[in-house]
Amino acid sequence: MRISERLRSRAPFFSFEFFPPKTDAGVASLMDALATLRALDPAYVSVTYGAGGSTRDRTIEIAKRIRHEVGLDVLAHVTCSGSTADELRALLRDLEAAGIENVLALRGDPPKGSEAFAPVDGGFRYASDLVAMLEREFDFCIAGACYPEKHPEAASLHDDLDAIERKVNAGARLLITQLFFDNTRYFEFVARVRARGITVPVIPGIMPITNYDQIERFTAMCGATIPAGLRRELDARRDEPEAVAELGVAYATLQSVELLDKGAPGIHFYTLNKSPATRAVVSALYASGFGSVPAASR
Repeated sequence: MRISERLRSRAPFFSFEFFPPKTDAGVASLMDALATLRALDPAYVSVTYGAGGSTRDRTIEIAKRIRHEVGLDVLAHVTCSGSTADELRALLRDLEAAGIENVLALRGDPPKGSEAFAPVDGGFRYASDLVAMLEREFDFCIAGACYPEKHPEAASLHDDLDAIERKVNAGARLLITQLFFDNTRYFEFVARVRARGITVPVIPGIMPITNYDQIERFTAMCGATIPAGLRRELDARRDEPEAVAELGVAYATLQSVELLDKGAPGIHFYTLNKSPATRAVVSALYASGFGSVPAASR
């Protein structure tokens, strides 16, 4: 099903993001995690695409397996990085033939070792260029990415909104945010987007913290900030991995409750290919009355 249709028929909804493992054993572990999360009836799952297109083949392989073996709707990430327009067209035709209806169109990160993004000859420079091609030549439901705290490369909030507006005008039907830990940043971002006349749904992206050092790396890469209170609690548990994970689940649950209470259409969870933390958060949300798992999934 197209995500735009899900948004009209089911609120709130939950979705999960995974990355393609590099080994067959990793893929097997991922499929086990998916089977566990399947019981929570996610609206869709997304599959990422490595820097420079480095995991393109595995992204397509896993997207197909999720669609046909697990029976879940898929949002496939597709990036401009490392591919020509014709190579992207071939990839998109492959996704289309597999019955995948949703694509998250991204510029992509620079290849490893490069400081700045540069398109290959015959490729696209901006995500909005990819969105425009998708809208013109294919029939996917197109999603775009956004950063509540501003894209790290954007010169200003105004320039960041310009880029988002170009994506939406080109054909993006919804936006999914980068991870954040301060809900105020999300609500302020949505207000700025709406003030621009952009009306597409903005789905918040939440990552339950499970590892102290890992979240330090992620926030440094994407420009997300950790609120002072959460930082103090994390620092106090730095040498207690289980306590960090327990705090992460509790915090993500409270974040999600507030977001849904105040009108977010759903929550997109960054799972890091592990099911326990996300399962705990979503189960708590269902228990709190935010949606319900169909009887067949219980």
